[in-house]
Amino acid sequence: KFEFNPKVGIDNPALTLTEDTDCEGVGEPRFCLLTKDHTETFGFCLHEERGCQGHVIRQIEQGGVAQRRGLQDGDRLLQVNGHFVDHMDHLRVVQKIKASGNQVLLAVLDGDSYEAAKSLGRDMSQMLPDDIRPRLCHVTRDKNGFGFSVSCPEGTKGTFQLSVLQDGPADRAGVPPGCWLLELNGDSVKSYSHTQLTKKLKQSGNKVTLLVASSAVEEFYRLRGLRVTAALADTSRLPFKVRELHLVKGPAGYGFLLKEDDCSSGGVGQFLWDVDVGLPAQQAGMKEGDRVLAVNGESIEGLDHEQTVRRIRAREDQVTLLVIDPAGDEFYHSVGFGSMVLLWL
Repeated sequence: KFEFNPKVGIDNPALTLTEDTDCEGVGEPRFCLLTKDHTETFGFCLHEERGCQGHVIRQIEQGGVAQRRGLQDGDRLLQVNGHFVDHMDHLRVVQKIKASGNQVLLAVLDGDSYEAAKSLGRDMSQMLPDDIRPRLCHVTRDKNGFGFSVSCPEGTKGTFQLSVLQDGPADRAGVPPGCWLLELNGDSVKSYSHTQLTKKLKQSGNKVTLLVASSAVEEFYRLRGLRVTAALADTSRLPFKVRELHLVKGPAGYGFLLKEDDCSSGGVGQFLWDVDVGLPAQQAGMKEGDRVLAVNGESIEGLDHEQTVRRIRAREDQVTLLVIDPAGDEFYHSVGFGSMVLLWL
């Protein structure tokens, strides 16, 4: 049995698509947004149990965040931040919850309904909405601008709909036509007037990062009183990627140095330097200045230099590093993504 007690909490109750059950006795998934501060926990354990299918919600703390938001003992976890997880390895699901930081959106199904659906051969993923994730897009201006225009009902603040020019920069960056703007460069636009938004766009220079939601996604969150954040977003269209490097040690070693230095996000990190030409590190795609996020699949967040070195040396002749380059590191910090979130990009 594996137990996980997420260190996390929220203000919105569990949200249900419908309270009715169908003729087969299978209920509907419930959506629970858990939000905490750093002193709280989410207040539940996630179990993998012998003779019991799925990721099982257990040990719900009395009066804790999970209980207040409607999680129930025996619920099965189907989705984390819009990602279907029922088919995933249990440890990966645990890591995914940890990567959410202080807020996580869970979709759960009560235990009886889950067992009934499994016995009927139901596809669990088909019980959930197709896509409830907003989209994070990074747009680079061309000679004609960003390729979108903004409309706002007269006399209102924070309600901005985007018209997107076909084949323009915004369209190529994945901004959906007619979507709603939620954040600009990591900041909520909820309190902006149209004039303030226009000014902020001009101050952005040649590049701008937008958190947007289609009408269907915006309605999904609005009707349930849920706040959309960048941590919930689809990041697949962003130009900044986390890279996995697999190195096999040669006669002259791996061919790089590890140095501890300040991070753009504050604190310290472990960085890769002095990458030797022709040796395994360069051949694997390592670049000078890359920051290490994980070693052999395990996050190094909170580890110092010596602890990280020991992780790298744990396997005598090979190592796998998860890294991000300086531009990507700075970008994700600017939109509020921590190191654990980067592990899932």
